[in-house]
Amino acid sequence: MDTPQATAGLTTGAVSRRLGVSPTTLRSWDRRYGVGPTARAEGRHRRWTPDDVRMLEEMCRLTATGLAPAEAAAAALRGARPPDVPAVAAPDAAGAEGAGADGSRAGAARPGAGGGLPLGGGVRPECRGLARAAMRLDARAVEQALSAAIAAYGLVEAWDEVMMPALRAVGRKWASEGDRYVEVEHLLSWHVSATLRAASVTGVPAGHAGQHDGGRADAPPVVLACMPGELHALPLEALAAACAPLGVPLLMLGAAVPAPAVEETVRRTGPTAVVLWSQSRSTSSRAFAEHLARTAWGVRGARVRPAVLTAGPGWAGAPAAHAHRPRGLAEALALLKSLVPAT
Repeated sequence: MDTPQATAGLTTGAVSRRLGVSPTTLRSWDRRYGVGPTARAEGRHRRWTPDDVRMLEEMCRLTATGLAPAEAAAAALRGARPPDVPAVAAPDAAGAEGAGADGSRAGAARPGAGGGLPLGGGVRPECRGLARAAMRLDARAVEQALSAAIAAYGLVEAWDEVMMPALRAVGRKWASEGDRYVEVEHLLSWHVSATLRAASVTGVPAGHAGQHDGGRADAPPVVLACMPGELHALPLEALAAACAPLGVPLLMLGAAVPAPAVEETVRRTGPTAVVLWSQSRSTSSRAFAEHLARTAWGVRGARVRPAVLTAGPGWAGAPAAHAHRPRGLAEALALLKSLVPAT
């Protein structure tokens, strides 16, 4: 007959679904770090008590900040174990349980660490934490990681060093594994977009590249548009958010804008600049960029033209005539700062 202790609590499968952590990972955390159920019954499925689950939640929260799993486990154990239950120390590097399949120390930062995403070496801990949270489908942790990165580094650096590497890694992950992990990319992209849009409203400081004395609210706008067929609009959203502290009037047209619509917007609004985003060579068009740069309005003898910025990797190669070619968010922001009339 089952005892109350044996039947109480959640199964590993239930905890896995609740936290978005695979059963294999839960078993690995238990084996390597001692982050496991406190009560066990011989020959029965392990059961996780509410205290055990809270400890796992803390483990997840800490790894989402970029902390290595071994360090996160030690901290979670210190905070969650009752005084009479000894914590299991992180295994020594020489121990069998402390080494991964590649011989590396369990939890150590290494190329690819970050919830199974191909991040490579040299990324910030916050990026690894964001990747782990995304792979767990932990929406709250993703949101917190994004907000914390912007607060710590400013928008430009957070985009370049935290958001973009994670987004690229997610894209590589599902591209290399068929239709798997599409949900991870969608979750991460949605939260990045929501965070950037919130920043564009609040005017979060963009970082050193975005500092400015202010712009004129009545200045001609800056038009942001993806090229026809281009669906990757997040970089433009990052630019829009980074421009918020400048006081630059923006017209965000978003993804896959037909060329005639961009041209009509230019003619109707007389913008200071037009930013054309292209992620791939197949969506860029030097001819259109050059045509837009020649578009003029105003009285004869005093006609003006927009500055055209061709942004994104799709514009690699020979630059479009009379167009600027910023190499990243900071450079695009600096260009717009120089173009927008000061107060």
